[in-house]
Amino acid sequence: MKLYSYFRSSAAYRVRIALNLKGLDYEYAPVHLLRDGGQQLKPEYRELNPDGIVPTLIDGDNVLNQSLAIIEYLEETHPEPPLLPRAPVDRAFVRSIALQVACEIHPLDNLRVLKYLKHQVKTPDDVKDAWYAHWVEAGFESLEKRLAPDRRVGALCFGDTPTVADLCLVPQVFNARRFKIDMSRFPTIERIADHAGQIDAFQRAAPAQQPDAE
Repeated sequence: MKLYSYFRSSAAYRVRIALNLKGLDYEYAPVHLLRDGGQQLKPEYRELNPDGIVPTLIDGDNVLNQSLAIIEYLEETHPEPPLLPRAPVDRAFVRSIALQVACEIHPLDNLRVLKYLKHQVKTPDDVKDAWYAHWVEAGFESLEKRLAPDRRVGALCFGDTPTVADLCLVPQVFNARRFKIDMSRFPTIERIADHAGQIDAFQRAAPAQQPDAE
């Protein structure tokens, strides 16, 4: 397997965690999202991923895009250890958390949006940072209300075993902390992320541990 990744990419971070949890070896192919005008926009990379984003996973002759689709593929092709619970209602719960992060929070604050705000809209840095904080905090407020009272929540989003929900939550918390979001307002989210951070598969997937880390 070959993973095209950028060390700070939340989406690539999710897939790195999944690969580590599944115990799968892979070649790391760095794609720098800022260098050379954005290496993800080069024609040779866009042949693999027309959207010009990371990650992309190559498995044999298969070219896979979109982090959650890649994770589902890994779950189906390498089912142990499982990243989704057995009961359909619990699977829906875990997927809903993952999708809330991946579809509601992350897209509004990803690099493409922030670059557009800065360079095309000419948004001042303080306003751009306020935009980021607003959408992360709004999403985390909602997510905290869901997680805090739910009896299915344990040390992690669903019990004490990592699921797709944790794979999405941890990278988003990393980015929130990088942008100095006050995580003490979201104690359940913070506790889950801190616990996951003690797990080897999450530690090895962390941005600072990647070969292209700066």
